Amino acid sequence: MKIGCPKETKPQEFRVGMTPNGAHAAIARGHEVLIETNAGAGSGFEDAAYEAAGARIMASARELYAEAEMIVKVKEPQPAERELLRRGQILFAYLHLAADLDLTRDLLKSGVTALAYETVTDRKGGLPLLAPMSEVAGRLAPQTGSWALQKANGGSGVLMGGVPGVRPANVAILGGGVVGTAAARVAVGMGANVTVMDKSVARLSYLDDMFMGRLTTQFSEQAGLTDLLPRTDMVIGAVLIPGAATPKLLSRDQLALMKPGSVLVDVAVDQGGCFETTRATTHDDPIYDVDGIIHYCVGNMPGAVARTATIALNNATMPLMLALADKGWQRACVENAHLQDGLNLHDGHLTYTAVGEALGIETTDIAELISA
Repeated sequence: MKIGCPKETKPQEFRVGMTPNGAHAAIARGHEVLIETNAGAGSGFEDAAYEAAGARIMASARELYAEAEMIVKVKEPQPAERELLRRGQILFAYLHLAADLDLTRDLLKSGVTALAYETVTDRKGGLPLLAPMSEVAGRLAPQTGSWALQKANGGSGVLMGGVPGVRPANVAILGGGVVGTAAARVAVGMGANVTVMDKSVARLSYLDDMFMGRLTTQFSEQAGLTDLLPRTDMVIGAVLIPGAATPKLLSRDQLALMKPGSVLVDVAVDQGGCFETTRATTHDDPIYDVDGIIHYCVGNMPGAVARTATIALNNATMPLMLALADKGWQRACVENAHLQDGLNLHDGHLTYTAVGEALGIETTDIAELISA
């Protein structure tokens, strides 16, 4: 199979969908790998490294898309890229369709077979291709939030760890999953007072044991959040419903409960965000003010640490990429039900129920498409 890896075009996205090691592994299995020139430069992988692995460097995205049978990338195709996709082609990337009707319509129109990293599952019910980026984004969230808290950036001027005689920042984390746990680890390490809210008592118990009393756990409910907000300097949104739009946990009215200059960091922005006032931003212009509250809502946070994020992502995606190339999407999905969970679109049909419910689009049963 001809596997193509284009250069990412989303603003300030420096990750790349395939490393030279990934290219070498695919070529060793008899596949051909096409890399758009400078695709890996933002992550520290030069064209020469891909050529040494046996890949062919393509001068433009248009040439790559025209020849490749499978496109492997990081972020969802941007409007100009969607025009290059075609029926019968496989797309393997983060898609986050539930928050983007235009993207979904364009992909349906293209007829591409699209598998989303973020909905592939594993035997434990986890999301193995989302987890590494969730780890990265979670660890970045307190760092970016502490930057936004600085007075020069519009924040309240509170130092995360405080100093002797001055209290540290109070940080509330909504969601105790992969993102929330990673965020808690860094926020606690920075010396902040951390509260994690989650609806799973079992998860809260796990976090209480894991952190050995260095943070507070609290059952997630609106009354508890309302009580917490006036004392909170930073709220990190870390909730996720696989493939679906994120529920809004904090309304605009509730911003009035917070101190001026407090910070909201929405790690769930790709799925629509968990704050009513969330709107996607970029690394170029990451923050904005709503009613005196600073919002950090960058949709591709891990792109800021592209080298680490790219290697972590490729470690997770490479085995499944090779399975798709070796077997084709139908056989690969039949033999691996967890990969099948990643199938969101095929030949103009939407196959992921949660996306259909979020966008009001009829879905088709995957089994019918595979058998056809």
